[in-house]
Amino acid sequence: MIQKTKDLQYIPLSRDAGLSGYQALAERVIDTPLGKVSLAANQFGLSHLSFLPGQDDDFAAREVTLVARDRQALEQAEAHLDQAERELSAYFAGKLTTFSLALAPVGTPFQHRVWQALLAHPFGDAASYSDIASAIDNPKAVRAVGSANGANRIAIIIPCHRIIGKGGALTGYAYGLGIKRQLLALEAEAVGESL
Repeated sequence: MIQKTKDLQYIPLSRDAGLSGYQALAERVIDTPLGKVSLAANQFGLSHLSFLPGQDDDFAAREVTLVARDRQALEQAEAHLDQAERELSAYFAGKLTTFSLALAPVGTPFQHRVWQALLAHPFGDAASYSDIASAIDNPKAVRAVGSANGANRIAIIIPCHRIIGKGGALTGYAYGLGIKRQLLALEAEAVGESL
């Protein structure tokens, strides 16, 4: 059952916020069991998490533009990257089911509502686009929910991989169905072990 949205740790930003100081300040590439992942953050939290394509992958890397800021803001961004790396390591080890790091995604108010519903969705459980549309009290917005899901720039943590077709079929994922399948399997195994 989908829960109604809850309070989040990210700052709601407008579509133009990326032009007014909320862009990424620092970036780091880490190795995960599913391949290399690019992380980027600003002084407010993690702003990007994306898989980097391997030799056999058919998706393109998502570009991140870094902006220059003062030393204090850069140190805050680096601290968010440190925490993201620690939490992702625990997630992939099956020891973390809820992320606590601050998030700073840039998007429209509607996208933020969808992302908030994704964050509220239980670890290890899949939902459909219509489930998420209902969770944000807009059941007719199924296509718009799909679009917002595709616009998510913080993979794994804002868990767009948990969204599947209404009939239970795997649907598109920016990083390919293979990675989506592996993320769902990792979470299912972690939930099975914790019961």
